Amino acid sequence: MVRKQFFVAVIALLVIAAVVVAVVFYNGTRTDTAQPLAADPTIAPSSAEVIREDTRYLDQVGPDAITVVEFLDFECESCAAMYPYVEQVREKYAGEINVAVRYFPIPSHRNSENAAVAVEAAAEQGQLEAMYARMYETQTEWGEKQESEAALFRTFAEDLGLDMASFDKAVADPATLERVVADRAEGTALDVTGTPTFFVDGQMIELTAVDDLDKAVESAIAGG
Repeated sequence: MVRKQFFVAVIALLVIAAVVVAVVFYNGTRTDTAQPLAADPTIAPSSAEVIREDTRYLDQVGPDAITVVEFLDFECESCAAMYPYVEQVREKYAGEINVAVRYFPIPSHRNSENAAVAVEAAAEQGQLEAMYARMYETQTEWGEKQESEAALFRTFAEDLGLDMASFDKAVADPATLERVVADRAEGTALDVTGTPTFFVDGQMIELTAVDDLDKAVESAIAGG
């Protein structure tokens, strides 16, 4: 029994270590040849802001609360690995913090912009969180594929009961994609180089362990 418990503990530690390594060292550098679907606008670092008026929130308490912002890529395996830890932070500090997301699709991920566009289209109908969660929960089904998965993402919208005419219109609207790449451009201006990248009250935090986000939020709430 002791031997079995030892091996279970070792496996658990290896899994945690793998997640940490993925989060810390993933920087979006890949060898596949897919090209970005849209060119980024140029944003000067001096005018870049972590939060914009149109930034999407998963949780919004108020302007005086601590704000956590994640620049993310729905096709990024490290973002998917970090997703449950973000959910834990949201649950732990529910009612105390704002949690916002900004799109940062890595150009070499063929469907990252498609996914972000689908999430943004869902957000226009008040279903940001539902589509956000669906992307991570199904990432293993569509991630790493070179063909477009836009049709699959449309089925997610159907499953969520969205108005499909409005959803299709939003997906086809160039402004929706422009909204996505504007987030990416601003992230670049803020020195975001990979995903996931988190800001807590405007300060980028360095992830060296999965609980670093929780510690940063706790420190910010405590005034440190």
